[in-house]
Amino acid sequence: MADPDTRVKEVHTTTTTSSGNGTAFIVGILVVVVAAIAYFMFASGDIVGNGGGASDININVEGAADAVDGAVSSD
Repeated sequence: MADPDTRVKEVHTTTTTSSGNGTAFIVGILVVVVAAIAYFMFASGDIVGNGGGASDININVEGAADAVDGAVSSD
């Protein structure tokens, strides 16, 4: 009698899913929020608009002082 074919072929398929898109979206939102907070912290919360505000600066230069004795002039 003939022996039956006892070879068995096994196939294993592994499917992985990636959640990288959701993580990238969350990291992007966090970067935008941190950038906005940093902007307002370094701007001291003062946003200059058309109406002016607390950031008005006036600089007045009245005149030059007398020259120092012994100073060399570049004129």
